[in-house]
Amino acid sequence: MLLSKGFEIELYTGTPQGDVVGLSDRIVGDLDGFVREPDSRNVEYTTAPLCCYDRLLCALLRPRRQLRNYLQQQGNYTLIPGSTLSLGDTSRFYRSDPHNPYHSYIEKSYGTNVVTTSVHINIGIRDPERLMQACRLVRVEAPLYLALSASSPFLDGRTTGYHSTRWGIFPKTPARVPLFASHHHFIKWTEAELEAGRMKNVRHLWCSVRPNGDRRPYHLNRLELRICDLMENPLDLLAVTALLEARLFQLLSEPSLDPLYSSYLPESTLIGITDENEEAAARLSLDAQLTHWQDGRKIIARDWIWEIYQQVLPIARKKSFSCFLDPLKTILRSGNLAQKWLSRHHQGLPIRHLIQQQIQIMKQQELVLEEKLCEPLAA
Repeated sequence: MLLSKGFEIELYTGTPQGDVVGLSDRIVGDLDGFVREPDSRNVEYTTAPLCCYDRLLCALLRPRRQLRNYLQQQGNYTLIPGSTLSLGDTSRFYRSDPHNPYHSYIEKSYGTNVVTTSVHINIGIRDPERLMQACRLVRVEAPLYLALSASSPFLDGRTTGYHSTRWGIFPKTPARVPLFASHHHFIKWTEAELEAGRMKNVRHLWCSVRPNGDRRPYHLNRLELRICDLMENPLDLLAVTALLEARLFQLLSEPSLDPLYSSYLPESTLIGITDENEEAAARLSLDAQLTHWQDGRKIIARDWIWEIYQQVLPIARKKSFSCFLDPLKTILRSGNLAQKWLSRHHQGLPIRHLIQQQIQIMKQQELVLEEKLCEPLAA
């Protein structure tokens, strides 16, 4: 039996020329299944938790196809790739709900640093202690998932020095988040952060991975990986998800992978290394030099991912989802979207041209995948 999996997908809307245009108030009012973000330029949809990868693919595609059709009717608008405002404008916050006090707080506190898109991957784990253990392992390896997904090297029409500008500028909150030793630890820490005002509500935990559930922090049922940039190719996203699920199966059968018990490094050092690894992965993604949490050795992100891939491939084969790992090999060999963009930009292609080109690729990918793979689930 596979674990349940669901996604929260944030998308920019805009013109075929690559300019981002805020339309979320209209979208949320007219289409079921979409919710607004504080800035109107991005909109979010969520897929139901599913175990089967084939069904997950269609759950990812169908809302996007519905949204595309709607945007076309509204005036030839489209979906914009990337996880930052690649062509601008970061000088202004476009409120989607001017009367929402939490949105007011976000705009005042963070400005447009939070006007990004991403994908949050949710994996169902009902046992709270197993869940906390999973969060510990994924926390120290989260930079690897960022390295695979990086898609935001541009901001306001220029390069930034990051492969994931989104994660480079995103306001991780609170500033220090421990490797929670237990569910009880997570409850007490959350209550203390809320009381101190460092968190405004239970959702205001903005770190690479967090435990999630219907009534946080008390009732938890899933791990939420939040670090990934938007991966607009659904097959690439499913490959990253398959790597994550296989790694969690490995942990469930080998509890010794728990960082609190299998690393010779103290927790404070583990957290410091992880923070440094996140920064390095945001800058150079697959080419970043990272520090391994188990033994402190230096390792390139691409090589570390390949090591884990080889460890978990037999697990994925045994559970019959190894084929969904295949796109990882292409990403490791050819690079993520940020690396491809930067390579072509260094060859002289303007950023606007790259965005426009990817708009068409993104649209065509969705159409081909839906026609080939989602017909059996029609209706």
